[in-house]
Amino acid sequence: MAGRAARPEVIWARPERTGRGPRPAFSRADIAAAAVRLADADGLDAVSMRHVAAELGCGTMSLYNYVPRKEDLYELMVDAVAGEHELWEPGGDWRADLRRVAHQTRALLRRHPWMPRLMSPVYGFSPNGLRYLEHCMTCMDTLDAPYGTKMQLLGMLNGCVTTYVANELATAERVRSLPWSEDRENEVRIAYLGGQIASGAYPRLAAAFTEDSGPIDLEAAFEWMLDRVLESFAP
Repeated sequence: MAGRAARPEVIWARPERTGRGPRPAFSRADIAAAAVRLADADGLDAVSMRHVAAELGCGTMSLYNYVPRKEDLYELMVDAVAGEHELWEPGGDWRADLRRVAHQTRALLRRHPWMPRLMSPVYGFSPNGLRYLEHCMTCMDTLDAPYGTKMQLLGMLNGCVTTYVANELATAERVRSLPWSEDRENEVRIAYLGGQIASGAYPRLAAAFTEDSGPIDLEAAFEWMLDRVLESFAP
């Protein structure tokens, strides 16, 4: 088994191949793509050095020559997905451009539902991650604020989108596991909640439900969240 490195190491600082020896059979992009395919098909827990090696058709120990640690494999995966971000010429309206970023991030996380588990600032400084961050900062050129504040805005925006999508994914997963229909589940829960509200023990909740008792529009809620985050940083 490969030993743990004696000191911290960034995989991007390691040469992908040295000048000596035969050309490597696989690139980092090949390894990342194989790992992403596994995660997309069977979830993040299916990603192991052994499974990725099998996907590539090589031995597990051979894979350690390319990727010393599983954490490095995760970093390759996050960078590969970050490369899916579309980078466009900002239009001069920082709110509109960041809203576009948010919607793109939401779509990306839905395509790769394992990604919220790996959304760590540590993995954000990969080559594709840095290009994405620079693009987002360019989108905010017209925002009159220090760069530190812009980084805070981007961090808050990404955090809100990631949390929102994680909740969407968790809800969808729960619905898939139900032994009955989602409509039947909702009927039973709404009946129970209605009885509790009608008891008079929760007057403020009763008032809230009286004001708006309809189903939640998840798309409108997402837009409302974006509005609140973006406007909180407006000059």
